[in-house]
Parts: sequence; structure tokens; C-alpha cells
Amino acid sequence: MKVAIVTGASSGIGQSAAIQIAKRGVGVVLTFSGNRQGGLDTVAAIEKEGGTAVALPLDVGESGSFPAFRTSVVDVLRDTWGRDSFDHLVNNAGFGQMAMFEDTTEELFDRFTRVLLKGPYFLTQTLLPLMADGGAVVNTTSNSAMASGLEPGYSAYASMKGGLIVLTRYMAKEFSARGIRVNAVAPGSTRTRISDDAFERFPEVIPALAAKTALGRVGEPDDIGTVIASLLSEESRWITAQNIEVSGGYNL
Repeated sequence: MKVAIVTGASSGIGQSAAIQIAKRGVGVVLTFSGNRQGGLDTVAAIEKEGGTAVALPLDVGESGSFPAFRTSVVDVLRDTWGRDSFDHLVNNAGFGQMAMFEDTTEELFDRFTRVLLKGPYFLTQTLLPLMADGGAVVNTTSNSAMASGLEPGYSAYASMKGGLIVLTRYMAKEFSARGIRVNAVAPGSTRTRISDDAFERFPEVIPALAAKTALGRVGEPDDIGTVIASLLSEESRWITAQNIEVSGGYNL
């Protein structure tokens, strides 16, 4: 059985990606940070469908914890799947926060850097020796880093996601010698818990976002999760170094 690692899978896009990947017969090691129950809920949803999953704690903003996480992954791979390697990595964990350029603090900028760019960089570096040749990586970026998604208040957040888009291409270039494909998905406005459950706290923004979307609604986690699962699969075997916008035609 192939095995995927999905970070930030206790809710939203990561949770959907983990479930969709498992539905394709792939074992899943999923991570959570502050929402342990959400991680366990994801495991339960996968197991209910006959899949196999294990949840591990991980703060992608703390790169010093990555060697210990790698050790936990080694143990889980051996004990659950009888393997010493895994096949796929989804760098999804992150957070979002709106801040106008003039209001962005160094503290917030540095946190964005640690979680959204440094984290995926060094977590992938730490786990790469455990990846099987011919595997795949998917990074979750954002359409806020693309011309179609420019909105005031996301200069720092989008700068890190833009860096991740560039990193995706370099990973694809360097990992290709091992047959490892690397792509990214760039969600548009998606109904998740991002920005402290902003969609729950400010439901009035939803109609305005839907009106700016060609397909007439905001995204749902499964809209993104199914694309991530597809990019890991054999059906996407000839796709690498791409950043695919999944936004329903935002600002089209």
C-alpha cells in the first residue's frame, strides 16, 4: 500500500485531502497542531470508509521539532504499514490573517515566514530521504499570490505563498532525478477555518466573494482536496512543476 503524509489535516482542505487520498487506497499519516480532536475525526472518517490513517502532532512553524517528527514517522511506517518509506507529501498546514501593509508587524511577518515558507522547505528536506522514488509532493499555495487573486490586506501572506510557488518549481527540478513530481494547488476563497473561522464569524462576506467568482459560489474543502488527491495519483503522472489555481474562476 502506498502511504501519504498530509500536514494540517484536522480540518478544511487538509482534512478533505487526507480523506480523498485514502479513498484512492492510500494509507495516510496526517498531522494536527492545536486541533487534536480534528485530527482524530479525520482518522475516524478514513477508517469508516475502510482506510488506514494515523494522526501525529506537528507544528510546522517549529522547524526544530522536525527531526523528532521524522522519527515518529519512521515508527508509524514500520508499525502500521511494515514499510521504511512513504510515497507522497502534502504540505498543507498553515494559517491566514488579513493585515494591511502599513499595519503588518514584524512578528506577524516572521510567523508567516516560519509557517508558510520555512516550514514546508525544511520539513520536505527532513522527510525527503524517507520518500520513495517515483512519489509526488503537493504544496498548498494561494491564488492571493497570483494576479487573479490580488486583494488588499494580504501582502505578507501572499508573499510567502508566492515564495512557495517558486519553491515548488525548484523542488520539481531537483527531485526529478528521482522521478518525484512536485506541484502546487492555489485555492481561492474556500469555506474553511482559516483566519479564526472567519467564514463563521463574518458570513456576510460570502455573497460578495461568490459574486466575484465565475461559478457563483465560494469553494468548499472537497473542491480542493480532490485536486490534491488527483495530483498525487498515477493519472497525473505527466504533470510536474505546476501551480494550479482552484478557485472557480475568481475575478474571471
